[in-house]
Amino acid sequence: MRDITKILTRAAAFCLLFSAATTTASAQSDAAIKDFTIVTRGVKSTYAPDRRVKVFDLKLTEEKGELAITGCTTEPEAKKSVLADMAKLGYKVTDKIEILPSESLKGKVYGVATQSVINLRMDGDYDAESGTQMMMGGPVTILRKSGGWSQVRTPEGYISWVTSGSVAEMTKEEFAEYTAKKKVVLTARFGVVTEEPKMESQPVCDAVWGNIFIDLGKSGKFRKVALADGRTGYLPAASVKDFEKWLAEPVRSNPTADDIIATAKQFVGVPYMWGATSIKAVDCSGFTKSTYFLCGLILARDASQQCYTGDNVDISKYVNEGQQTTEALANLKKGDLIFFGRKATADKKERITHVGIYIGDGIFIHSATKVRINSLIPTDQNYYEGSTRLVRAQRILGNQDCGKGIISIKESEFVKVK
Repeated sequence: MRDITKILTRAAAFCLLFSAATTTASAQSDAAIKDFTIVTRGVKSTYAPDRRVKVFDLKLTEEKGELAITGCTTEPEAKKSVLADMAKLGYKVTDKIEILPSESLKGKVYGVATQSVINLRMDGDYDAESGTQMMMGGPVTILRKSGGWSQVRTPEGYISWVTSGSVAEMTKEEFAEYTAKKKVVLTARFGVVTEEPKMESQPVCDAVWGNIFIDLGKSGKFRKVALADGRTGYLPAASVKDFEKWLAEPVRSNPTADDIIATAKQFVGVPYMWGATSIKAVDCSGFTKSTYFLCGLILARDASQQCYTGDNVDISKYVNEGQQTTEALANLKKGDLIFFGRKATADKKERITHVGIYIGDGIFIHSATKVRINSLIPTDQNYYEGSTRLVRAQRILGNQDCGKGIISIKESEFVKVK
């Protein structure tokens, strides 16, 4: 009887010790997670505050009492900072952080869009928020892949996810070879690539204004073209131009304000769609981005990014003094971008939510329900009711390729391997 009592006593003691150890380990794990959260929050705000342009996706895991940091980032300094900060707090962690692009891609870190317009989302899921779009022939840098989706970076630096089958994946050498090939660009608003050089032939794919194809030569009244994924077909020769000659035209090599406005007006009536950037549909910043792209310039993706590019234009009389007159807008020039939202206050930051292109005399063009032309002047018949939310203006023209957030197509990955 006494032996049984001893066994039960020892078992109870073991349970108490195990419970205490488990409680201690759990407390240590909770403390580590709390500290890790504080550390990563600070590092993210320093090195990767905007997920649209940088990746910072880290997790703290524990297995058999050992801590490890997993995940990935595009920022080597962010990784270094997280590990150093955790070490300062006394934690021994295993480094399992991957710097993107991922080594699992085996060098295929370049991609080219192979559909007329492809949708990019903020996460690798069809339910995720729309981020932006890329058009046929547009290049991307592939960062990582997961479950049929690829996280990519566009030429303007925007990071989002696309279905992997929408891009042709290439190594640096393959991309250099692709870039060097002669190309044509679709100058018609819409088109259809057909299997044979005749309009009634079986379609290969649709096409939109600005799509880029490999040029395989003329075939009667058609042009034989190839997509980056190897598909071939035909487009009416009158609907395409030699890409290099297209880029060299004054409207793209040295665009004027009139070029910008004339191109913008070609979008009038095109429907608004969040995340869209083509002649099929555009959101407000997708409209400004597409307009400038067709004039040879690549803008930042979102209005809240575009508003910090180029040179600031003083419209304080209109914004701060409430003078909704053409005189208050005298500093604006045709082709400037104008931004709407919420002005900064003592306790709130400025918030940009909308953008348009200034035409002159208080008139501007923008995408709001559809692309349309409105006025900033209350007495005008087409006055835009949101004009009281005008916040700032930026001059884009003349500021390309000089470190102000605007690059020309001829200096981008469209023609150069970086």
